[in-house]
Amino acid sequence: MALPPKLVFLLDVDNTLLDNDRLRSDLMCHLAQEFGIENQDRYRTILEDLREELGYVDYLGAMQRYRLTDQTNPHLYQMADFLLDYPLMDLVYPGAFALIEHLGQWGTTVILTDGDVIFQPHKIKHSGLWQAVDGRVLIYIHKEQMLEAISTQYPADHYVMVDDKLRILTAMKAGWQERVTTVFPKQGHYALDPANLGKYDMPDITIDHIADLIRHDFSSVAVT
Repeated sequence: MALPPKLVFLLDVDNTLLDNDRLRSDLMCHLAQEFGIENQDRYRTILEDLREELGYVDYLGAMQRYRLTDQTNPHLYQMADFLLDYPLMDLVYPGAFALIEHLGQWGTTVILTDGDVIFQPHKIKHSGLWQAVDGRVLIYIHKEQMLEAISTQYPADHYVMVDDKLRILTAMKAGWQERVTTVFPKQGHYALDPANLGKYDMPDITIDHIADLIRHDFSSVAVT
């Protein structure tokens, strides 16, 4: 029986491998142009309320709720079409694919993300990230609460968690302690929010861009 890998890299998606802030911005511009500022604001409010309720951004779920407030609008289907037809590969950060391939020399790469069960896998597949990790994808509601499930699915002696949210990194460090190395790419609005920088523990490694991680040597962790 093959031994479990020494090292597993757990890679977040939104604002870590893929520019989700840009997707949101483009969606809001589209809504303003096609449906007007008032309807854009109404959708944004529903989206934020749903994020507070679920713990993750659910674009399609927010559209379902928006529909309940305007069921006679024959153009609502165009809202979902914008997301489903969006060129998602354009959102992948420069160097992300090269990094995934590079990390493979040290251990196993796994995408670990929060999100809904429809658009989040769609986003990962159509951006090319699903194929880049050979289908090793885990999508949870609160991934920091799923450490046992993660270690069962992908057992390893050590994990490297890469995420733009200090809250997630702090929680996973508390759960796994020295068993995990936390990496913080300072990308996206969560990572750049000064309130978050002072609220949570600092990670083991901080980088400006995801591609910068390619310069880090994981050989000391990967050695059996």
